[in-house]
Amino acid sequence: MSIRRLLGTTAAMAVAAAGLRAVTPDLRGLTDAGPDLQRAVDTAGAETVLLAGVAVLAWAVWLWGALGLTLTALSALPGAAGTLARALTRCVLPGGARRAAALALGVGLVTGGPLLAGCTPASGALPRAVAVASADGPVPSAQQPVADWPATPAPEPGPDRPTSAPVVPDWPAPAAGEHVVLRGECLWDVAAGDLAQRTGRTPTDGEVAAAVDAWWHANAAVIGPDPDLLLPGQVLRPPPAS
Repeated sequence: MSIRRLLGTTAAMAVAAAGLRAVTPDLRGLTDAGPDLQRAVDTAGAETVLLAGVAVLAWAVWLWGALGLTLTALSALPGAAGTLARALTRCVLPGGARRAAALALGVGLVTGGPLLAGCTPASGALPRAVAVASADGPVPSAQQPVADWPATPAPEPGPDRPTSAPVVPDWPAPAAGEHVVLRGECLWDVAAGDLAQRTGRTPTDGEVAAAVDAWWHANAAVIGPDPDLLLPGQVLRPPPAS
């Protein structure tokens, strides 16, 4: 989680709360009227009642957003606390709001495993073509002519033509241990995959978060100031072993 983004989001929420407090009317006159809406309109005026209703709705949205941001920040904690926070976040925020909160705070979304397990398709999930043989006999070869059809004469051999070699791009090949960013990958994926390959086990969220920070600092010149923005084709070198 990015401390700079956390402080910036907290400051933005504080400014929003101050703005709401400034435009919220005095509700004491409305509370004195009780549940009688007509009495409240006669006492405070229709504009005040309407503005009070809008203010109450705005405060409810602000509290919902503050709760979602708090749970998103706590979801970066390791252990049971982070697991509980992630479960509560899924109950409080929809998917789009969870991604927006994670982007605002600079944390990764975890849905039952390391961050964004669906970011790139697993190799085992690729479709494979299966050849099925007939139970009554062998499948006829595709080169055999169809019965009663005139066979197509074989083409006459022409003069030998030089075959052009395939054009190979002159991109520099990555060195051993380096990682080439693919479309849809994020830094959390890169760090989690590197940890899993080196340790032979599924890393914890805390380990992946520390590895993300190390990868970012080791490739700051390539990634830039935003660790959440990776471009396909970028070559990242692993951080030095700690």
